Amino acid sequence: MSIVTLLPFIVLIGAMFLMTRSAKKKQQQAVEMRNQMQPGTGVRTIGGMYATVKEVGDDTVLLEVAPGVHAVYAKNAVGAVLDDDEYNRIVHGDGDLKSDTPVVPDDASSLTGADDVDTTVTDDTKIDLGKKDVADEGGTAPEAKDAKADDKRDGDTDAK
Repeated sequence: MSIVTLLPFIVLIGAMFLMTRSAKKKQQQAVEMRNQMQPGTGVRTIGGMYATVKEVGDDTVLLEVAPGVHAVYAKNAVGAVLDDDEYNRIVHGDGDLKSDTPVVPDDASSLTGADDVDTTVTDDTKIDLGKKDVADEGGTAPEAKDAKADDKRDGDTDAK
């Protein structure tokens, strides 16, 4: 066998090695992050819930999800361990309200620039949507174009 025929297999094995190596590195970092949990630390679960760590066991962790509400989770259900500043900013909203971005109004009336115009409808007139009722015109309904002059009903046919 020549080196040219073995080259695709070597490249494939090398790519598989690099992918498994990076996956192992990420898994090891997640284990180290979960081992850093201590009581009082703020965490985010993989479901997106923010809580405070109360107790850490071998495979489980006791989280306080609300004042006085405790829940037991598996350690690998913790998605991120947050530092105190980030946890307080997310959960309690510390520092979020002071921004220079404009506030979006709840309704569109302030966007039109016509503040003194009364936009409420006070009369009970019908709105014309383009469809005319037969009774309003005073005429009869138009007949179908394909209608025959003979009035045949319930199975009557011209067959003899």
